[in-house]
Amino acid sequence: MSDVQKIFTPSSALPEGRTGVLTPFDPGTRTLPAGHRAAPGFAELPVDVVLEKDTPVTLRDGTVIHVDVFRPTGAEQVPVIVAWSPYGKGQGTSDSVRGVFAMVGLDDGIVSGLEKFEGPDPAYWCARGYAICHPDPRGVIDSEGDSVLWDRQEGRDCYDVIEWLAEQPWCTGKVGMSGTSYLAVSQWFTAAEQPPHLAAINPWEGVSDVYRDLVLRGGMPDTGFAGQLQHGSFFGRGRKEDVLAEAEAHPLMDALWEEKIPDFSRIEVPAYVVASYSNTLHTAGTFRAWHRMASTQKWLRIHASQEWPDYYARENVEDLRRFFDRFLRGEDNDWESTPRVRYSVLDLEGGDRTGIPAESFPPVGSASTPFYLDARTRRLTPETPAEEASASYAVDANPDQVSFLLPFEQDTELVGHPSAHLFVETDGAQDMDLFVLVQKLDAQGTPLAEFTVPNHSAIAQDVTERGASILRYRGSDGRLRVSLRHEDDALSNPENPVHTFDRPQHLAAGEVVEVAIDLLPIGLSFRTGQQLRLVISSRNLLGTMMPGIREYVGANQGRHVIHTGGEHPSHLLLPVMGG
Repeated sequence: MSDVQKIFTPSSALPEGRTGVLTPFDPGTRTLPAGHRAAPGFAELPVDVVLEKDTPVTLRDGTVIHVDVFRPTGAEQVPVIVAWSPYGKGQGTSDSVRGVFAMVGLDDGIVSGLEKFEGPDPAYWCARGYAICHPDPRGVIDSEGDSVLWDRQEGRDCYDVIEWLAEQPWCTGKVGMSGTSYLAVSQWFTAAEQPPHLAAINPWEGVSDVYRDLVLRGGMPDTGFAGQLQHGSFFGRGRKEDVLAEAEAHPLMDALWEEKIPDFSRIEVPAYVVASYSNTLHTAGTFRAWHRMASTQKWLRIHASQEWPDYYARENVEDLRRFFDRFLRGEDNDWESTPRVRYSVLDLEGGDRTGIPAESFPPVGSASTPFYLDARTRRLTPETPAEEASASYAVDANPDQVSFLLPFEQDTELVGHPSAHLFVETDGAQDMDLFVLVQKLDAQGTPLAEFTVPNHSAIAQDVTERGASILRYRGSDGRLRVSLRHEDDALSNPENPVHTFDRPQHLAAGEVVEVAIDLLPIGLSFRTGQQLRLVISSRNLLGTMMPGIREYVGANQGRHVIHTGGEHPSHLLLPVMGG
């Protein structure tokens, strides 16, 4: 456990807009009859469901939290799926959740409203012989204690809840976990604690390193979404962790942040992991966890949309049920014949392909191939330019970026992990924030983008024009504060540079340094005549992750110089299929 003291701030009561029909504290057991509708617009229950509401559970340190359990009627014992998050276990019918569905273009009627936000719907799962457990973690709503954000403490707490559930008379002793975003992250931490009765997990897109994914990606204090998360959740009677103050007080990787990385080597349970290329908050963390977790029974599906439409699509729910039927119910349903990886290749012009089977990611046939920057021609070339050159921009000018083009002379697919390896210099400063983006251009040279959600309205166009990157995919991006370029020798490789973020190395005047920048995994097709564009800039090229949050402005001064050719072979590594 970390010796570094967390910083806390007072919490507050759940706002009216985040209150659902099941929010009020009302302990007891009742039966919701078939045909029950939680609120207008939501789906009816297909079967009778028992609701055990606001049941107390005592954690190992004596803290009492409360859980809701939905389970089938009757005496038959059933397995249970846990949905762990701090959003309030009764918010499924709240205005806030309905607003999220409207933002992405989902109809309320695809769920019952009894589900936890981003979690499995009890209406579906209870009708198929499962129970669903909704805990309010410590410090949330009516649960005791102070809440924490994505931490090993949550793993220990969820361990205790899982073992309590396994002892209930209605439970078979088999417990699983499912959900997206926060509900996915909590699964990494819980599985790493190895509760004996946890039989399977289903993390559906989530960060796996709070420093690298949420508050200090690339070593930059980009805390816009962290602020939204902190201020817009963890409502309760006590205190909540102040991750914003922690980011300011702990700008380097230390024991505080190490406690917010799950021990992947201890994640051994069967896992069905779902990822995408397009979620600038979740993509890196989901792939990181998938690669590093120790389980020998793990499956990865990479979809081509956004997590909420993907999670609630009926065909995907049925696919998940096959996984849980195998590992929570013990059914011999041939799940093991499911390809270990099913990936997507995006076209961005209506020709996306999904469900492509493979045994690994990157798939066999993907070759990490260098393409070298040439500042004279602004091209990417297969050979290192013999002549040295440089391209530069002033950080306060327009343009504040330089780009390089790679035209394709034959149809090409990129599937895997791209990375940028650059020789850079700053004129007029000791540090530089670099942002990198790989774009696809059509045959006319126009950058292509694709909505990841069903909502393509005028409002959706507006909010994604310069941000809301999780709703509209524009390419694979990466970033790095150059003073934090030191790499982790144990974890880093050319395709996946991993930085320690524990030691600043500022630049001297005239000093040229080599930096490696990891970009989000990619699955992208190019036809003959189309081009790839590499953009290097001093500003955030994709804008904010979500609508309505503060955009990070890089800490830059003076001029950035990119050196190419000769002794400075700056290059972009691309995962070329058949390369």
